[in-house]
Amino acid sequence: MVFPKPASESDLVFHSNFASPYGGDSLPRFDMPENSMSKESAYQNIHDELQLDGIPKLNLASFVTTAMEEECNKLIMESINKNYVDMDEYPVTTELHNRCVNMIGRLFNAPIGENDDAIGVGTVGSSEAIMLAGLAFKKRWQNKRKAQGKPFDKPNIVTGANVQVCWEKFARYFEVELKEVKVREGYYVMDPAKAVDMVDENTICVAAILGSTYNGEFEDVKLLNDLLLEKNKQTGWDTAIHVDAASGGFIAPFLYPELEWDFRLPLVKSINVSGHKYGLVYAGIGWVLWRTKEDLPEELVFHINYLGADQPTFTLNFSKGSSQIIAQYYQLIRLGKEGYQSVMEKCRDNAMVLKEGLEKIGCFNILSKDNGVPVVAFSLKDTNLCNEYELSEKLRRYGWIVPAYPMPPAAQHINVLRVVIRAEFSRTLAEHLVHDIINVLNELEKHPPKHTTKVNNDIKEERAVDDSAGIKRTALDAQREIISQEANKRQKILAA
Repeated sequence: MVFPKPASESDLVFHSNFASPYGGDSLPRFDMPENSMSKESAYQNIHDELQLDGIPKLNLASFVTTAMEEECNKLIMESINKNYVDMDEYPVTTELHNRCVNMIGRLFNAPIGENDDAIGVGTVGSSEAIMLAGLAFKKRWQNKRKAQGKPFDKPNIVTGANVQVCWEKFARYFEVELKEVKVREGYYVMDPAKAVDMVDENTICVAAILGSTYNGEFEDVKLLNDLLLEKNKQTGWDTAIHVDAASGGFIAPFLYPELEWDFRLPLVKSINVSGHKYGLVYAGIGWVLWRTKEDLPEELVFHINYLGADQPTFTLNFSKGSSQIIAQYYQLIRLGKEGYQSVMEKCRDNAMVLKEGLEKIGCFNILSKDNGVPVVAFSLKDTNLCNEYELSEKLRRYGWIVPAYPMPPAAQHINVLRVVIRAEFSRTLAEHLVHDIINVLNELEKHPPKHTTKVNNDIKEERAVDDSAGIKRTALDAQREIISQEANKRQKILAA
């Protein structure tokens, strides 16, 4: 506890947050200050600086929930000082966690009895969930190879090139080769047939994505399951499937209940889902579920007793807050299946409003699908006026954060803009966004960016050279190449 110095007489006469030394000077950035400041000054200075952040509701790049009901916010604050790992001290919090696992397991059609517990654990997000699922697959594969007397030092995992970066992290951190199925123009998800062709005796699993980060599309898990069953039958292998349902896990059961993607398919052994996406909870909660106990090797589960009782734990970290777990339970019982279905239908409807508005403008190609995560991904038909990055930058003037990025390798010449429709994104906001996009396009037509003018001149010069050499090349081809080169440069800078 810091006890500030007694206020001077002058401080008592004229007290202001901005009369302190920190009101006229920059806040410390590198070294801890020698002296204390008042709690009011600390709050006000930090509060004011945070005003320079974007508005969370207008951050259309993120899948993460940014608004919850006040009653849930109260529960979060009431439990913010509880460390979830202290299960013996907070048994009710542990019980709420287990209820969430059971509800989500049954939502995903886990093969368990009426009174049986589902096998799963809460995580800080889908990245940790994927690490845990991957470790379980790797350990099961290694155990089997050891028992057969075969080498177990070169495991691999098959995914699409459209996977989220956490899969690359898993492969690098835990020394697993990542075999990626390349996408192609017009088909931006993993091809199940090509994925199965890449499976060999060292494949620990095939990862399917229920809701691609790039365009929200669901991969065909049913077809993957059927093809892999046939290959396992022919080879004698038992290669299984993990479903990365980070974005789509809370959508498919309510919008597409007949779609077979979960534990109804025999080769699906584990599923992860982000509670902080369409589970409708603030950032910091994910879940991973296993089909049966046998799919989670016992040697990966640790047992601790120095907090008061024997406690099993299977996580990458130790301490973590209880608030998001409690918030997830609140949403599950507050909304129920009826409420979740209503929310997801609203998100889908608002995505259609935005999509139809963009189609009416006539300048865009829509690259997302009507069935999938409520995401609208689109690219410019003609980039003579501006490119996707410039349009994204101009929209920030209106407060919108709409990301622009290249598609995965083999389709990286295509740049897209993506809008994620979350529960807190209303139809009115969708209509405003369309209106602001029209305004930006009109502004750019009157005042084209200098960069675009230079690119157009470069294209004319390149076309003249190509024409003289007898090469047929469109302006759009040339500009796409330039944009792709710029995107690759930007990615290398960010990676450095």
